[in-house]
Amino acid sequence: MLHDPYAALGLAKTATADDIKKAYRKLVRTSHPDLNPDDADAEKRFKAISAAYDILKDTETRARFDAGEIDGLGAEQAPRQYYRDFADAPQNAYQHRDGFGSDVDPADIFAEILRNRGRTSAGDFQSPGAHARFTLEVPFLDAAKGTQTRITLPTGQSLSVKIPPGTEDGQTLRLRGKGSVGFGGGPNGDALITILVQPHPHFQRDGNDILVTLPITFDEAILGGKVTAPTIDGPVEVKIPANASSGRVLRLRGRGVARAGTKAKGDQKITLKIVVSTDPDEALRAFLLDWRTSQSFDPRADLMKGTGA
Repeated sequence: MLHDPYAALGLAKTATADDIKKAYRKLVRTSHPDLNPDDADAEKRFKAISAAYDILKDTETRARFDAGEIDGLGAEQAPRQYYRDFADAPQNAYQHRDGFGSDVDPADIFAEILRNRGRTSAGDFQSPGAHARFTLEVPFLDAAKGTQTRITLPTGQSLSVKIPPGTEDGQTLRLRGKGSVGFGGGPNGDALITILVQPHPHFQRDGNDILVTLPITFDEAILGGKVTAPTIDGPVEVKIPANASSGRVLRLRGRGVARAGTKAKGDQKITLKIVVSTDPDEALRAFLLDWRTSQSFDPRADLMKGTGA
């Protein structure tokens, strides 16, 4: 099939919405011409995967493509009611179809379809302008919290772009009417801006949750206490429970990313990591040597069960 959006993204028709999003994000980084200036075919690939994603990311357009109602570029497919479809129908099968008689020429049906899809005279012809595609790199915190920025088009025009809170890497923003000028008075195309979220040195994102690793000292892990932890909205005080091990996860409710269309936020998940000072402490070392001889706790006991060790 020509312009098969599944093939363009390297997916099967059984792909989930998450599969589609992940495939698109991966291909954007390897195919966008701005990110691959030495690749002569990058622009062609980028246009193909963008068109494919536009079809498959929306459940309605995906269903219409799967049903054969639109093609891989989103254009309406001509109805498949050709003469051969009526070969087994009664002799007067055409008599009640838009005025065609039983001796209709199949070519006349197709011509009528084309006439109904738009006026064909040169003076009346209208066509929407082409969409213009751009990429915009956005800092992690700006994408998570939302911001207002500007983008300069090749024409020199400067556009204000609103980055909504919770914008994801690879997400495409649409600016209506900011693309190429339409033909014959047709509407302008849109500006489609693909967002590339820059990585953050400490934060990661998992859906609407923010993930961060928090270093704690040996005594904080044993005794517990209150420490300061970063969040996307600024530092907060966190209570470390006593006897906390590395890998333990604490949850800060509502400290994540805003869910699309709501004021509700995800959470921040803090993974604790015990960090030991590289400066020697002889008193602590002496204490631990003495403590080691009397303690019986083995953190690897369960790990060794059933291993034959």
